[in-house]
Amino acid sequence: MRQLQVVGTTPEQFEEYYAALVSRDERYEGKVFVGVTTTGIFCRMTCPARKPNRENCTFFQSVSDCLEAGFRPCKRCSPLKPAAETDPTITRLLQQLESDPTRRWSEEDVAQLGYDPSTVRRIFKRQYGRTFLELARMTRIRGGFDALGGRSSVIEAQLESGFDSGSGFRSAFAKLLGVAPDALRRDGLLRADWVDTPLGNMVVVSDKSSVHLLEFADRRALPTELRKLHSAVKGDIGIGRFDPADQVATELDAYFRGESASFETPLTFWGSDFTKAVWRELRKIAPGETRSYSDIARRIRRPSAVRAVARANGANQIAIAIPCHRVIGADGSLTGYGGGLWRKQKLIELERSLADNPAGKSQRMDITSRH
Repeated sequence: MRQLQVVGTTPEQFEEYYAALVSRDERYEGKVFVGVTTTGIFCRMTCPARKPNRENCTFFQSVSDCLEAGFRPCKRCSPLKPAAETDPTITRLLQQLESDPTRRWSEEDVAQLGYDPSTVRRIFKRQYGRTFLELARMTRIRGGFDALGGRSSVIEAQLESGFDSGSGFRSAFAKLLGVAPDALRRDGLLRADWVDTPLGNMVVVSDKSSVHLLEFADRRALPTELRKLHSAVKGDIGIGRFDPADQVATELDAYFRGESASFETPLTFWGSDFTKAVWRELRKIAPGETRSYSDIARRIRRPSAVRAVARANGANQIAIAIPCHRVIGADGSLTGYGGGLWRKQKLIELERSLADNPAGKSQRMDITSRH
């Protein structure tokens, strides 16, 4: 038998990874990849293809490591694509959700489409951090959000978003946005609105001069972040848009079209001096490039503060424009991302295609610091 090939793993870890490969263990999805020396291809751990013999396996912790080692991506499991794009269950259910956003989904509805509700819960939870039913409920809330922004009353917004119960609407709205709909002012100092992107809805909060928050709507930290803003401005927050929100929406559109990674919208940072130093350093990472937490710590002259850098990176509340997604593990693996690892992978892939575009390398932003 040939010697076992292991990259960055101990023999014990090899055995763990091979067992996970054979059982198609979803817990390793996106964290470990397997290169097959006899075919020259690399696969996801959950690839449905016939499993290779142990002696022909090499395990990697990132897609880039696989490519650098000379392996080609498997055409069957498409490891270069986010898992969310390759799962027909996710694709069909999201299409159903898009076609009827006010529908009140139940597990019985999911079962009638021929899916096992527990399986659907698991795959959506893995990819989005939320179940399908939670996403559906959030979509209905978005309808109410739009109605409130259009000057509808709370009751009108409740009905337009498909909620029969006023208390249910208020509870769901507060759970998503951190505050009840009644607490949002019509003429707030800060205003919140939705931005549609190919990777999902985002919430943007701005005042007349800068953006304070830009987050994917399904990020679990979003309600907490909005509550903090609501408290910081003493409740002076409403629904609607100022010019900076329009500007960043236009820049996001150009970004996702692959035309530019330049974000010039003025931003307001809420955080400690250390946290703001980390965020400023993140803005110096060019599109198509990545850094590790230890790299960032060294660059801000705090080499021993790697964990604090990781916390500051995770506390970023202006996604994409402050590119926390460009920070990866020291071994090249994708690490945690509040918007979901599938989004992080997609953003990095998109930016690699922008790397040769001079316009995509410019990230000049005016910043107002706040505590």
